[in-house]
Amino acid sequence: MAETGYDILVAGGAGVDTIVRVPELRIPLGDSVFVPAVRDYVAHTGNGVARGCRALGMTTKFIDFLGDDAQGRQILAAYAADGLDFSHVVSPHGTPRGVNLVDPQGRRFSFYDGRHPASLRLPRDFYLPYLERARHVHLSITGVTRDMYEDVHRLGVTSSTDLHDWDGADPHHRGYALASDYVFLSAAAVRDRLGDVLRSVLAEGRARLVVATDGAAGCHVLERGGTQVRHFPAVRPERAVVDSNGAGDAFVSAFLHALSQGRPVEECVLAGSVSGAFACTSEGTHTEFIDLPRLRAACARATAAG
Repeated sequence: MAETGYDILVAGGAGVDTIVRVPELRIPLGDSVFVPAVRDYVAHTGNGVARGCRALGMTTKFIDFLGDDAQGRQILAAYAADGLDFSHVVSPHGTPRGVNLVDPQGRRFSFYDGRHPASLRLPRDFYLPYLERARHVHLSITGVTRDMYEDVHRLGVTSSTDLHDWDGADPHHRGYALASDYVFLSAAAVRDRLGDVLRSVLAEGRARLVVATDGAAGCHVLERGGTQVRHFPAVRPERAVVDSNGAGDAFVSAFLHALSQGRPVEECVLAGSVSGAFACTSEGTHTEFIDLPRLRAACARATAAG
């Protein structure tokens, strides 16, 4: 293992997505429908954050369980080709998979198989040497990372997590929300309770800020010590939108990159918004990642456009 430190350690969240392009997100009449070619992509949330951070120049380490199966081998081959620093523990339960339906507007609905049992955890003697060298750790909510927080806090490493479409109540997600320093979630499942949910995370946990992404409506941010939830508009994509898979992970990776550079929240949000919009212009899950020169140029154009 390298003696250098990591800008970010991403724990959990590797898998394979099968993308099915459908005319609309609705089951049609009959028992079958012809669709464009069905494809498998190396994917899932930790994958997106790790590869997004690496594309932006962060020294990135990614760890997780993988199965000794075709999907695991596909992931290992992709990371070897990318040069992503990845280590794993073999899981007897196989590699997690998802099936995502994507409509012509790029909207998606995901079926995630969640094959890891609730009791499965990354072994401490496996993750600790990497955690000890990390300046920041991003923990995916797959469950295998839950026991890492005690060491994260003991070592004083800052942490983040993405709760995705949390309803504001599910205790599994809440455990991650209250133990992390930077919390991301989707506004999709909370809507009229958004302010209350964000305030509860800050009131009951250790978070310094909470960000709720809201698709084309932008995002909402509440900082510790703040009284109002701030709304930030979305950034218009510079290419045609074809697929929203991975947009949230792209937002998180660019936000964390800007945060690691000591940038103010407004600039972190802009970077995340630009990166998320960029992700929506590529077909498939995590097939193209914005690099730092393109991110900076797109942020400058977005700022100039007002």
